[in-house]
Amino acid sequence: MTVGTELTAPTSQRRLHIAMIGTRGVPATYGGFETAVEEIGRRMVDRGHDVTVYCRHTVEPAPKEYLGMTLVELPALRHKILETLSHTGLSVLHATTHRRLDVAFVFNAANAPFVPLLRLRGIPSVVHVDGLEWKRDKWGPTGRRYYRWAEEVAVREADALIADAQGIVDYYQDEFEVPTELISYGTKILTDTPCDRLAELGLLPGGYHLVVARFEPENHVDVIVEGYRASGALLPLVVVGSAPYAVDHINRIADLAASDSRIRMIGSVWDQGQLDQLYAHAGTYLHGHSVGGTNPSLLRAMGAGTKVIAWDVVFNREVLGTHGAYFSHADSLGALIEDSERSPDRTAEVGTALQERAAKLYNWDTVTASYEGLARRVAAGYSTHHQSSGRAEESTWSLPETMSRQPSTAPSRGITL
Repeated sequence: MTVGTELTAPTSQRRLHIAMIGTRGVPATYGGFETAVEEIGRRMVDRGHDVTVYCRHTVEPAPKEYLGMTLVELPALRHKILETLSHTGLSVLHATTHRRLDVAFVFNAANAPFVPLLRLRGIPSVVHVDGLEWKRDKWGPTGRRYYRWAEEVAVREADALIADAQGIVDYYQDEFEVPTELISYGTKILTDTPCDRLAELGLLPGGYHLVVARFEPENHVDVIVEGYRASGALLPLVVVGSAPYAVDHINRIADLAASDSRIRMIGSVWDQGQLDQLYAHAGTYLHGHSVGGTNPSLLRAMGAGTKVIAWDVVFNREVLGTHGAYFSHADSLGALIEDSERSPDRTAEVGTALQERAAKLYNWDTVTASYEGLARRVAAGYSTHHQSSGRAEESTWSLPETMSRQPSTAPSRGITL
């Protein structure tokens, strides 16, 4: 297709120039946003679009291209609060001076204050708002106020918002009366997964319980460790994860684990093949995340066909539906772990049911189609810009208790617009 044809073709047909801004970039080795950028970006390229991904500088220089995506590597300040913002600021500056873009996807509501710079250059923007960051204990009063303010900027200045869970959509509707696109994540469906990499960790297939999480208070790794310690579980607990800025919390978890020889703290696992094996061959996956919307680690366990025992909150119930087992404190977790060991056949059946649910509802091709459809709508002029003036008054919004206790029986809407 020639440039002249591309510029005059209808938006529903022409190739789009898309930027992905606000994550650590690809190849994905860190978290859910990075995985989403890789999976969606590569599929956008396959659909004929031009995709630029902004990546944070690492020790090893990033390639210029990955899976058809153009990569731009820029530095960032190594600071809990400023790392994301400094990199996004440089990325937006580069995007507005070096790229001809039809739409920019900006990940994380914290990055919303840079959206007006994109607007000044005539670049439509979509903000993926992520979870309720202002509820995280890791942020002090200033950080929480910043996140609340950034949400207001997002709803005022972006052309569209994306949320990955119905609970987040409800929050933005209740707080700001602004429409938010519900587009969840996808996941890999693992079958016939080898187990050779488990031996490196001294593990056997089906012979351990698994936790994979960043060590942040809202992920309740400490509660999981406490609940496991109090249980009569025979299988060891394998804890994968760390946190770059949460030294006190990491030490608390390590201290709890040190007194129980059944608990294995193995730190971060960056080898994705080995991580797939850990998910696929765990007896259960224990998930303590509570404020982040639809969590990719949870979907990964489902795609691996592993039974999940999850923190009892609306986001997790939305994903797991009636197939999940739920806890809200250490005492209730221990009994669930013991029950899974006493009934291995039932545990395997639940894992299979969760895998079938993941295959049906959390498909990367469907997710990409939703992103592409939204990109075309925004590029054609759709916008929620200034539909909301921001939060009318100081809010005390919290997850409705009734929502966090009601299992989902209807099909998830997380893969549709």
